[in-house]
Amino acid sequence: MMNRRTWIAGVTATTLMAVSLAACKPEQKGQETGQTLPVMVVSSRPIEFQETYSASIRGRQDVDIMPQISGRISRLCVKEGEWVKSEQVLAVIDQVPYLAALRTAQANVSAAQAKTETARIELQGKQALFDEKVISDYELSLARNQLAVALAELEQAKAQETDARNNLSYTEIKSPSDGVIGTLPFRIGALVNPNMAQPFTVVSDNSEMYAYFSVSENKLRQLRARYGSIDKMISKMPEISLQLNDGTFYGQKGHIETVSGVVNPTTGAVQIKALFPNPDRELLSGTIGNVILQGLNTDAILVPMTATVELQDKIIAYRLKNGKSEAAYLTADRLNDGNHFVVKQGLSVGDTIVCEGVGLVREGMIVTPKTVTP
Repeated sequence: MMNRRTWIAGVTATTLMAVSLAACKPEQKGQETGQTLPVMVVSSRPIEFQETYSASIRGRQDVDIMPQISGRISRLCVKEGEWVKSEQVLAVIDQVPYLAALRTAQANVSAAQAKTETARIELQGKQALFDEKVISDYELSLARNQLAVALAELEQAKAQETDARNNLSYTEIKSPSDGVIGTLPFRIGALVNPNMAQPFTVVSDNSEMYAYFSVSENKLRQLRARYGSIDKMISKMPEISLQLNDGTFYGQKGHIETVSGVVNPTTGAVQIKALFPNPDRELLSGTIGNVILQGLNTDAILVPMTATVELQDKIIAYRLKNGKSEAAYLTADRLNDGNHFVVKQGLSVGDTIVCEGVGLVREGMIVTPKTVTP
């Protein structure tokens, strides 16, 4: 009897447990397909923004110094990194052969002058004899031609002397402008010539420095639309900051000086040149950094980073459509406050998006909205 009662009790408990589990399943399923989550309505507002672009830094004037004659370097007059002035001698090429060439040219001028004087005297004598009808017109013409040849040879000799004098002056390699000496790859005894693949050195005028960077054609159109024209953009755009390669910020502000009128067909970008003062010679030509543009964006769509999820290289937000979630893939930049994205594509003003708990949302999930103020 006890065994029968025990068996009935066991069956009853098992049945009740099964009924209880069956009753729980619909409620669990409802919890999986629906969530009550905070949402916000997407709107636009004016913001201060920063945009960063990679830049290459160059001196206001970087001049490749090439020798104008061939020869061996006999003396170096400057050191790498030294500040030089215009017309300062940087190095001297062996002058011996060029001094000899000048002396030869000077001697040739003297000989040509003597020959000219002789031809002139002969012409005067021939003229007197012709006047007395002693010689024919042919002999007088011959004397005139001889003087003309002598004069031409004198001019040629003088030109050669000038050329030799110039070549001698070219033995002194001089700086064409004020600036800083770059590397000096050629040492005393090295043979140099005007056709070298590598310049003797580079003189960089770094009293002011240029930062070259590129923006997309679309970005340039936006800037032009905001300011009205390229010229107005250049004159009215706020000052530019420069971040150096080590992450520090340069102490001087710069401004845009020129905007290229040509779009690079390969990259679709336009080059911009910004000018930075460099009174302490802190910036060096050839280095790299980042320029930071600041300005006002009057049509910015901001969404908090908590309203997005990042999967690999994609930024995703979930908007509500007919009570269900729909993934929106965003093209966006990080705002410099560290908390928001500036949305370029993927959302429109008036869209309702989940702003918290986005990691719980899946495509097509039913979401009960809980409105919050952005």
